[in-house]
Amino acid sequence: MKKSKLFMGLGALAIAGAVLVAADHIDAPGTMGTTADIADFYAFEPSEGSDNTVFAVDLQSNVLPDLAYGTFDENILTEINIDTDNDLVEDLVIQAIARDGEMYFFGPVAPSATGTSGEIMVDAPLGSVAISTDTAIVETTSDGVSLFAGPRQDAFFFDFFQFNAVIGGMAPEGFKPAGDPNTTDDDDTTGVDTFDGANTMSIVVEIPNSMLGETTGTNALGLTVYKTWVTTNAKQ
Repeated sequence: MKKSKLFMGLGALAIAGAVLVAADHIDAPGTMGTTADIADFYAFEPSEGSDNTVFAVDLQSNVLPDLAYGTFDENILTEINIDTDNDLVEDLVIQAIARDGEMYFFGPVAPSATGTSGEIMVDAPLGSVAISTDTAIVETTSDGVSLFAGPRQDAFFFDFFQFNAVIGGMAPEGFKPAGDPNTTDDDDTTGVDTFDGANTMSIVVEIPNSMLGETTGTNALGLTVYKTWVTTNAKQ
C-alpha cells in the first residue's frame, strides 16, 4: 500500500456505540485553538434502519462567526478509527486532510500501523469536497459516500458560568438543576448556552455500511455496532 509521510498522534477522543456522542471542548495547550483540537465526535444512523453510518467530527471549538472563519491546518491528519472485531484496535481508518481549500478523504482501509502514528493511505482515495465557508457544500461520490468539511454551529450545549458557580458553591439560592427530582415546571432551570453563536470546524462522512463490512462489536444495549473513535495527527 502506497503511503505518505509519517504522522504522529496529538489528540484522541474515544466513543463506542451506534448513536452516541463524546465531547471534549478546549484541549491541551499544544492543540487548543487549532484543528488538532477535537471538540465532539458523533457516530449514528441517519435514520432508523438505514444502511449508512454518519461520522461527524467537530474540531477547534469557539470559532466565532463574526470573525474570519477558521481554516483546517494542512499539517493535521484527522483519522476516524473503526473497530470491527470488538478488540478496541482499529481495523479500518477513514482519513481526512486539507490541501488548498479542498478536503481529501481516504479509506476505509486497514491502517499501515495501529496506535498513535500512521500514514496517509493515498492508494485508497475516497473522494474530496471543497471546504465550505458561508454556504454548505456536500459532495456525493459514485459509491454513495457524502462528504462535508467546513464551519458548523457548535452543537454542544453547556452553561459554563452556572457550572462554575455550582462547583464553587456559589449557585443561586434555591437553584435546582434540570433533572433534579425536586424540580417542578415552575422552577427557573433555564440554562444559558455558553457556546451559542460559536462554530466548530467540522468533517462529516456518510458512508454505506457495505464499505465498512461486518462487525462483531456490541454496545451496552446489546446492539451490533461499529466501535469507533477519532484521532488527530501532526506531520513529523
